[in-house]
Amino acid sequence: MSTTQPIRSKQLLHDFKEYYLTKQPNSRNYTLILIGLNTALRINDILHLTWGDVYCTEHSRFYTHLLITEKKTEKETRILINRELQETLLSYRKTQTSIADTDYLFPSPRKADSPLSRYQAYRIVRKAAEAVGIEDVIRCHSLRKTFGYHAWKMGTPPALLMEIYNHSSFQITKHYLGIEQDDKDAVFRDIQL
Repeated sequence: MSTTQPIRSKQLLHDFKEYYLTKQPNSRNYTLILIGLNTALRINDILHLTWGDVYCTEHSRFYTHLLITEKKTEKETRILINRELQETLLSYRKTQTSIADTDYLFPSPRKADSPLSRYQAYRIVRKAAEAVGIEDVIRCHSLRKTFGYHAWKMGTPPALLMEIYNHSSFQITKHYLGIEQDDKDAVFRDIQL
C-alpha cells in the first residue's frame, strides 16, 4: 500500500480546493475539504463536528476557535477558525434548511443522527484529486498532511507543527511533512556561503 501524500504543488492545491466550488459545485464537499486543509484535524474528528462546535446560536456568530477533544489522542485542542474558513462555513450554513447545535456539520444522507461516513469522505477527496490531475496517493489524511507541509514551507518550526498535530515524537511529524529530495536540494541550492 502506498503512503498517503500531501498536495505539494500550490497550483494543484488551488485547483483541488476549487473543484467543489466551481467545477462540481457542492458546498458540503467544499466545506469538508476546507476544514481538513485549515484545521489539520483527522477526518474522524472533522466528521463528528457539530454546528454547536463552530457556531454560537445565542450570539448568532461563529466562534473564533474550535475546541475539541481529539478522538485518537484524547487530547484537547484549540484551533483558530480563520477568516476563509468562517466565510466558507457561513456560506455552507446558508444552504441548510434547519440547524440545531447538535446537528453534524456533515450529516449522513442515509442514516439519521449519524455523520457522513469515512468512506464517503474519502470518495469526496479522491474525486477532486483525480479530477484535477493529482497523481500522488491522496486520501482524507492528505488534507492533514497538506496543512503541515505548507505550514513548514512557510517557515513554521517543526516543533510547533508537532504540537499542532499532537504527535508524541518528532519522527512522526517529520514523516507527515513529506520532505522529498527536491526540498533537500532547495536547501543546498539556496545556501550560498
